[in-house]
Amino acid sequence: MGMGSKMEGPSTPANRRDPYEVLSLSRDSTDQEIKTAYRKLALKYHPDKNASNPEASELFKEVAYSYSILSDPEKRRQYDSAGFEALDADSMDMEIDLSNLGTVNTMFAALFSKLGVPIKTTISANVLEEALNGTVTVRPLPIGTSVSGKVEKQCAHFFGVTMSEQQAESGIVIRVTSTTQSKFKLLYFEQDVNGGYGLALQEDSEKTGKVTSAGMYFLHFQVYRMDSTVNALAMAKDPDGAFFKRLEGLQPCEVSELKAGTHIFAVYGDNFFKTASYTIEAVCAKSFEDTTQKLKDVEAQILRKRNELRQFEAEYRRALARYQEVTDRYAKEKQSVDELLKQRDGIHSSFTIVNSTGITGNGSNLSNGSSSKMTGEESPGEDGGSDGKDKSGKKKWFNLNIRGSDKRLG
Repeated sequence: MGMGSKMEGPSTPANRRDPYEVLSLSRDSTDQEIKTAYRKLALKYHPDKNASNPEASELFKEVAYSYSILSDPEKRRQYDSAGFEALDADSMDMEIDLSNLGTVNTMFAALFSKLGVPIKTTISANVLEEALNGTVTVRPLPIGTSVSGKVEKQCAHFFGVTMSEQQAESGIVIRVTSTTQSKFKLLYFEQDVNGGYGLALQEDSEKTGKVTSAGMYFLHFQVYRMDSTVNALAMAKDPDGAFFKRLEGLQPCEVSELKAGTHIFAVYGDNFFKTASYTIEAVCAKSFEDTTQKLKDVEAQILRKRNELRQFEAEYRRALARYQEVTDRYAKEKQSVDELLKQRDGIHSSFTIVNSTGITGNGSNLSNGSSSKMTGEESPGEDGGSDGKDKSGKKKWFNLNIRGSDKRLG
């Protein structure tokens, strides 16, 4: 239920001035004084009213940038303590004015939005001016009832919610849903001294399940809204650590209770091209006492969990760094062991007299000795064995030329 129209994080101006100076504020200004100064200057320099004045556009950006710092308690504290250096300007996102985009740029913005990229948009200056002038039509929205309708893009339907003392004490909830998943803004206006209505709070619709919804909870305790752009930016900058930033988008709602009387709310059409279908309802928390207590409990738990995550992130980062360190060492040690074992195998293979390319000349050849024969030793088969060869040409001792000897004897 935060002031979404804060323009949280416009682009950084070329020459940054002291945000207190830009908004003509003192350093001890209250949140309400900051909002009032911003609304006045934003309306004065809004592009819708200064189409032919480029300087007004730059002043509008400067006003929006200054407000994005001073309207955020954490950013304001950082700036007060250390100036611009303490701010992470890169993490800021820029709101766009659909009325000045043109058809082509609007189509691109719509495409990015469909892809899940959070696109923040400003509220038309015409709507804000008509509200300040008190020329808007306000329809009654009794507590305990709902109204459905369709609102044109960059237009708003205004509703008056009248509360009794008892209902104000119990607290009320204003919720808007769209079963067609239309984009819209839920606005809350405060009574202006001139009789008109000044924008005080804004809640952008978020997709929850099969519907888009937005709500404002005036329950006498601190309620928080979730800025989805913080998560998207964290995911883009550090996907691995984005989980730790999921709860950093929690922003405290500026108003936690309303007094008895009539209060003005509006549904603003924020679709890029078509009308926004919606259902708005006002309920008294008296009928939801158990639900109210559950919300209070879970808000406290979420805040504690956010603090725990901040501490756990530091622990996780240290463990991750240590893991990376030991992983790198593991790779180095493995390489070292592989090299040592390889070196060892090489040393083992050096203990040899056998040349890998052949037989060494100094070594005795067992095959030479085994093939030699003793003198007079007969080889197998020479005794008329079964090798089948003709052995007639071979002389034996009993086939000597005895005839010649006989002749000589005779």
